[in-house]
Amino acid sequence: MAVPYGSRFGASFDQVFPMGALMIGEVAPDMEYLSPEDKARGKQPKQRVDERSGKRQWKVVVTDPSAEKERDASVTVTVLADAQPVPPQAVQVMPGVDVRPVAFDGLTVEPRVMGDRYKYQGFTIRATGLLSPQVGTKRAAEKPEQKAA
Repeated sequence: MAVPYGSRFGASFDQVFPMGALMIGEVAPDMEYLSPEDKARGKQPKQRVDERSGKRQWKVVVTDPSAEKERDASVTVTVLADAQPVPPQAVQVMPGVDVRPVAFDGLTVEPRVMGDRYKYQGFTIRATGLLSPQVGTKRAAEKPEQKAA
């Protein structure tokens, strides 16, 4: 079986982030790389555009609490959208410490060989939307209702 290079596979948010995801920083445009020579010439970087959808690319860095390896704890998700996605509100967990739980819609994963000196299997993760996670709704729906006697 041959799987073409660049194949993207659909995945649910729970498959990719079984314990959820916490956003680090802000949503930022995914800019093209400029060499030092291009910078010296005054060339301005352009925002990357997804070759399949034609939508602009935005980077969102999240921490994955379910990561087994340290290198996988921080994940960059590329959001494909015409306008900059607006992240959900931050939640204060203790004075001075805010976290921003996020969920993604329309997730796809693309297998890639990663690493410089030592190679390993990794994934490029893309999404079509940035959402506020629905905390507790899944567990509440799974519990059977108790009737009062």
